[in-house]
Amino acid sequence: MVEFPKPMRIRLSDERRDQIIRSLQAFFSSDLEREVSNFQAQLVLDFFIRELGAPVYNQAIQDARGFIHGKLDDLEGEFYEPDETTS
Repeated sequence: MVEFPKPMRIRLSDERRDQIIRSLQAFFSSDLEREVSNFQAQLVLDFFIRELGAPVYNQAIQDARGFIHGKLDDLEGEFYEPDETTS
């Protein structure tokens, strides 16, 4: 039985996808001295999105969460205004 990969939830705009495909083709050509077709570059891009997309995305979410928590923990220090009427 043939198993098909699950659909990717990480989506790129058509413009961004085309830009990355051109970059992949340029990389293969200049750095690896190998020409790849548009179709081959699309396969490579899809592979990396499947393999790296979720872990990179999840790490970014964790980094953002840590940053926001740090800011919220220091909220009073950043914005505290003394109440002059209670002094």
